[in-house]
Amino acid sequence: MADINDELYDEDQEIITLEFDDGEIVECEPLFVFEYEGKEYISLVPLDDSDGDVFLYEYFETGEDEFEFAEIDDDIFDLVAEEFDRIIEETDTEDLED
Repeated sequence: MADINDELYDEDQEIITLEFDDGEIVECEPLFVFEYEGKEYISLVPLDDSDGDVFLYEYFETGEDEFEFAEIDDDIFDLVAEEFDRIIEETDTEDLED
């Protein structure tokens, strides 16, 4: 589980810092926000992307230029991840067609 600082993501900021329970700190770049089943989710790519990891969190706008993230419930995480993969595949395919 990661703690996410409140000030970590706004439209002007490009780095989000995650701190995990084991003390590991990972700086990430937001990839994109997407919708699934009426909720919004954000994808985060670690700046040190040596493993190809992507972190997914539920995304909430709480006010003007204010955002919060929450962990995705285990019972729908796989479905959200599949939607993310679908979007990535669709984007890759569109890039190949250009």
